[in-house]
Amino acid sequence: MNIALKITSLLLSYPEQELLDGLPELKAALASSAVPEAVALGRLIDDLAGRDLYEAQERYVHLFDRTRSLSLHLFEHVHGESRDRGQAMVDLMALYETGGFEIDAKELPDYLPLFLEFLSTRPRAEAEDLLGQTAHITEAIGERLGKRESVYASAFAALSLLSSAEADQKLLKELMAAPEDDPDDLKALDRIWEEEAVTFGGNAGEGACGPDRLRTRMRAAERQPGDVAGSVSN
Repeated sequence: MNIALKITSLLLSYPEQELLDGLPELKAALASSAVPEAVALGRLIDDLAGRDLYEAQERYVHLFDRTRSLSLHLFEHVHGESRDRGQAMVDLMALYETGGFEIDAKELPDYLPLFLEFLSTRPRAEAEDLLGQTAHITEAIGERLGKRESVYASAFAALSLLSSAEADQKLLKELMAAPEDDPDDLKALDRIWEEEAVTFGGNAGEGACGPDRLRTRMRAAERQPGDVAGSVSN
């Protein structure tokens, strides 16, 4: 499982030449591990291997950076730009720190490739639990990518196989009901992405680093905005 999580993390990251050069090695690692996710991830690897760097980067930006409903920042889908997102960032950062996982200061903690990299360092039971808490978000993104016939849907199909938990159907339905963005409507994009910087740091509070606290944050979509801020940490 850890190998598949690490490879999925790399494949969902912004394509750099280093990634494209390492695709044969990633495919070989999948083949040797014989994980059930290998077929789905192999499709994405083969697709990226057939593209030049600029083409791969342009497609990635068009999908994930210019389409908010496909954002790879997990809390974007449940908190948007509300103040609760900042606290959720603090909680997730505390979880990373407790696990001895250090991240680059320029990365937001809820960036999916970063979250998957963290999970790849954890024991299987913990990784499965935390991955299951995000299942409604990753399945929503995967379904939207599938509608666009994007090969990136394969990575999210792999995540579904890796997760031992079924996505909460109520939360999934709520996420899928949200309107999708037109990545070519630049005026709308400018309006959507006018936002204040998300800052986090300091003391996350007693018990803020536990998996139960993360579960509360990930399930925020089913709560009223006022209820989220008053959630009790375990």
